[in-house]
Amino acid sequence: MKKAVVCLSGGLDSSTCLAIAKDQGYACYALSFHYDQKHRTELEAAKRVATHFEVEDHRIVDLQDIAQLSVSALTDAEQDVPDYDGKVGVPTTYVPARNTIFLSIAMGWAETLGARAIFLGACKEDIGNYPDCRINFLDAFQHLMVNATDASSPIQQCQLITPLITLDKAETIQLGQSLGVDYSLTVSCYRADDKGRACGKCLSCKHRKQGFSRANVDDVTCYVDRA
Repeated sequence: MKKAVVCLSGGLDSSTCLAIAKDQGYACYALSFHYDQKHRTELEAAKRVATHFEVEDHRIVDLQDIAQLSVSALTDAEQDVPDYDGKVGVPTTYVPARNTIFLSIAMGWAETLGARAIFLGACKEDIGNYPDCRINFLDAFQHLMVNATDASSPIQQCQLITPLITLDKAETIQLGQSLGVDYSLTVSCYRADDKGRACGKCLSCKHRKQGFSRANVDDVTCYVDRA
């Protein structure tokens, strides 16, 4: 069976990506990262989703030291994660080089496994906020994969697949439902508490809420104000 490495944060998008990879017939190897993020409860969500989809293997890579090398509201104890303000542009929750680092590690594992694909949950909403989710970056990383490996490497035939890049949150949720994603298992909030309850006010929560509303699907997210 063809293999795929799936970057799995435990959020809505990456969980949908895992479902897509499974539906396309890949044996899935899930890869999550502990980078000292404040919302590290998402890693527990990643474990739940990986179990739900019966992945071949699930690894959590310790990258806590990168928090010391960058300034981001997601990792800096001195910065608060802000409420969503509707502004377009790079938010304070941007972590410099995060996707470059994640994809590099995914590429290394994919080469070891002989995987044919790497799945990343970059989505339409991310393009306006996060530079390392833009199509030109993703195309450049595909080019890097080819040029960073020998002609005999399986990476030469490995595709970086971003199936959500043209989908909004509503379309993603509708697709995920058709593929058996249980969104109650997922956590997308940048300020989720230790119980995995979402704040309902950050950028990630607002996108998620709007997605469920536009999809006309019940929002199964566990929010702090519903506790």
